[in-house]
Amino acid sequence: MHQFIAQKLAQHRPRTLTAELQTPAAVLLAITDDEDNPEVILTRRAKHMPTHKGQIAFPGGKAEHDDADLVATALREAYEEVALKPEAVTVVGQMGQVLSRQGFVVTPVVGVVPVAVVDHLIPNLGELDRIFTVPLRFFIDAKPVMDALPIVVGVKQVPSFYYDEYRIWGMTAFILAEFVNLVYDARIDLYTHPKDV
Repeated sequence: MHQFIAQKLAQHRPRTLTAELQTPAAVLLAITDDEDNPEVILTRRAKHMPTHKGQIAFPGGKAEHDDADLVATALREAYEEVALKPEAVTVVGQMGQVLSRQGFVVTPVVGVVPVAVVDHLIPNLGELDRIFTVPLRFFIDAKPVMDALPIVVGVKQVPSFYYDEYRIWGMTAFILAEFVNLVYDARIDLYTHPKDV
């Protein structure tokens, strides 16, 4: 499976944002290697956090000086937040950068992990209160609610995915939508204005 995703990402030229005063950051879009039912690893931010409290997110955070590159940032943050060992991740590519409302230029790093690692993930309770997985097929097949949110140039709307008790929205949902559009031709429309209800 990781070869299929890697081939799709290799044909893609990721969007790069040039913002001198912005802080670089990276997130890890980790997918399990189950051929029949690959799943995406997501987290829920703890209620006591100063920003994004209770929101669904990928493991990730801002780059540090000792990080060799943004892939290293994503892997380090995933280890710190969910105890996902870097050697368990096969990095297969990157998605286009996104500017967060907090002023971070976020690079999504895509990685494939053995399905068995999910049972060994541990949330860093200083930042998270939950780790969970969502079948990748859900994002491919879902009919998301679309919200007007110009998250990057040209984008007019961003999906909200509702899965069990979770609302997956904002930058996380946008990255997931771009990923399933690119790799699985999901055709989630991000570029037209949302229709009036």
